[in-house]
Amino acid sequence: MVSADGTTLVERSWPTMRERGPDIVIQAVCDAVAELCREPAAAGAGAVGLAVPGVVDVPGGRAVWSENLRWRDVPIRDLVSQRTGLPVALGHDVRAGGLAETRVGAGHGATDVLFVPIGTGIAAAIVAGSRLIESGGYAGELGHLDVGHGEPCACGGTGCLEAIASAAAIARRYTDRSSKPTDGAAEVAAAVRAGDPIASAVWFEAVDALGHAFAAAVTLLAPERIIVGGGLAQAGGLLLTPLEAQLESRLTFHRRPQLVTAVLGDRAGCLGAALLARDLVATSSH
Repeated sequence: MVSADGTTLVERSWPTMRERGPDIVIQAVCDAVAELCREPAAAGAGAVGLAVPGVVDVPGGRAVWSENLRWRDVPIRDLVSQRTGLPVALGHDVRAGGLAETRVGAGHGATDVLFVPIGTGIAAAIVAGSRLIESGGYAGELGHLDVGHGEPCACGGTGCLEAIASAAAIARRYTDRSSKPTDGAAEVAAAVRAGDPIASAVWFEAVDALGHAFAAAVTLLAPERIIVGGGLAQAGGLLLTPLEAQLESRLTFHRRPQLVTAVLGDRAGCLGAALLARDLVATSSH
């Protein structure tokens, strides 16, 4: 819960649901909002900010598609508004995180920003001229840029960045090559630091693919700053130092972006949703 000046008043978290489907997810969201509204600080709440994954039709207020939540074409804005009695500002989870990082995080002071969280998947939020680019809900699918490696992707394509450079892909590819089970990319990063040649090969193939994709993004968008977030960003210099070198090797006349680590962590999406709600209240009052 965030005040009009951006101060966090109340913060709560709930465990990820094992069940999926629109009815279950919407009920859980409404229950969470109702719990927050019972807080004394919620008196006079003006709007709800809601950030959801997948393809999001922001003007239409619809969650168009999300594989993880198993829903298609859900009018989530109106459903949540009807059940809470409050106006709802709807956004995409990654774009909401990018908005927060741009306004109050690692992108503060820049007007052209690319926010790239790297976790189970890879996506991007594009801020150009201080405006969040939506493009009908389809903007920012950096993880499905073909970077030329030829491996299949869960989306049905081949060569996608996500299939070689996401945290999940790094862990999977290391296990496939080494026959050693791993809990995630953090273990692969530790193996790289320990001198494991298989881990190093997998890691730097991922970095090379990220450099390819980032260079394409810089060519098209010319961001002042690229903010790397998600679980993989916790590798720090092990990721950013070679990635910066890979990016530099691919650029010629282009504007050189600053490559920085996100600072808001898991809170970025929530803060972004709150900012969307605050913007909605401000717009409605004019």
